Amino acid sequence: MADIATKIVTQNFGNEAAKSIVEYERLGGYAALRKALATDRGAIIDEVKKSSLRGRGGAGFSTGLKWTFIPKEAKSSYLVINADEGEPGTFKDRALLAWDPHLLIEGALIAAYAIRASHIFIYIRGEFVREHSIFARAVEEAYAKGYLGVRILGSEFSCEFVVHRGAGAYICGEETALLNSLEGKRGWPRLKPPFPAVKGLFGQPTIVNNVETLMNVPWIATHGGDAFAALGVPKNGGLRLLCVSGHVDKPGIYELPMGVSLLEVIEKHCGGVRGGRKLKGCIPGGSSMPILTAEECDVAVDFDTLMTSEKIRPVESKPGEIFHFGGRPLRTMGGSGGVIVFDETTDMVAVCARIMRFYAHESCGQCTPCREGTDWLARITTRMAEGNGRPGDVDLCESVACNIAGNTICPLGDAAAWPMMAFLTKYRPEFAAKIRTAA
Repeated sequence: MADIATKIVTQNFGNEAAKSIVEYERLGGYAALRKALATDRGAIIDEVKKSSLRGRGGAGFSTGLKWTFIPKEAKSSYLVINADEGEPGTFKDRALLAWDPHLLIEGALIAAYAIRASHIFIYIRGEFVREHSIFARAVEEAYAKGYLGVRILGSEFSCEFVVHRGAGAYICGEETALLNSLEGKRGWPRLKPPFPAVKGLFGQPTIVNNVETLMNVPWIATHGGDAFAALGVPKNGGLRLLCVSGHVDKPGIYELPMGVSLLEVIEKHCGGVRGGRKLKGCIPGGSSMPILTAEECDVAVDFDTLMTSEKIRPVESKPGEIFHFGGRPLRTMGGSGGVIVFDETTDMVAVCARIMRFYAHESCGQCTPCREGTDWLARITTRMAEGNGRPGDVDLCESVACNIAGNTICPLGDAAAWPMMAFLTKYRPEFAAKIRTAA
């Protein structure tokens, strides 16, 4: 595991000059691209696979393996950068775009070269006005220097870069909804298969990667996959960004080795729970991830441990039954790295109601279980948070969540169902206390 002083994607945070291509080149920028263009494409993919770099957007899928899904007979493909950051509790991509735009461009170009992509598209969240301006300027600089366009750096590789702004829809963070939006259609998720790697943007093979994911690629191209893997823990290579908010003394963005303890993040790096209060709970990966109690927070923050650790109480979907995800008991997930900390004064019913209202508002309405179920959960939990719960509300919330989970085209339904199940499992007495009894 890496020393906590090691930094990859945040090393230029605070350096205003690094936003310009002149300073970025002076710091060694685009050397990794030059090296990659002289390397066999398959060798680049092999290094990324060896690195154990996993997608930082939420699912944590192997990046190198994902790149191999492009059909071998495909003459060209597209690379799409998902910068539509909308998960509550997550605020890393906007900082990455603002502080080090050329690192993202370089990482995307190496990835595009590896998968034979003729075009790179970045889908930037509509609210990121400042970040869009900074990044668009960096793209212009890259074109002017010959890093984008025809025969890049005198090689046979040509690639165009398209900057596209979204309109603030959470659902467009889902990769197929994003692709539909890029095509000018309504941002509704697509049924899979076919998967984007086979039939994606404009019907062409497409790889969709997160901002943070691609910004690690130049380091891997320079130092090798084994070196990156050694920075983390087995099957979880490198460092990752954790966006810590809530009741801590020092909230912010922290780049830490994969496998660091969640409790260490809170107590050591973030200065502990504010005001000297006790920790009550923590969401480890954005609001769609199941919450952990204070007793469960001494756990490694990597994709596998959070899903399998015996330290975490499995989420029950019905009394005596374990809710399964991917064939394993659902405990929680690393998600997008949005760590939300709650102290002992927190009303967990109010927190749950706020999360349910968000997903009800952001549901695209395509799937009935999500469209109707999220609204139902929002109305019931809000009523309970106001102290007007009715007998049977707790069981009803549980039943609705169980009927949403796994029954929708995209994971937005699960994003509401999983937290609901977790809050009821971990803090059920608080919900029961909100039920009004007849006088």
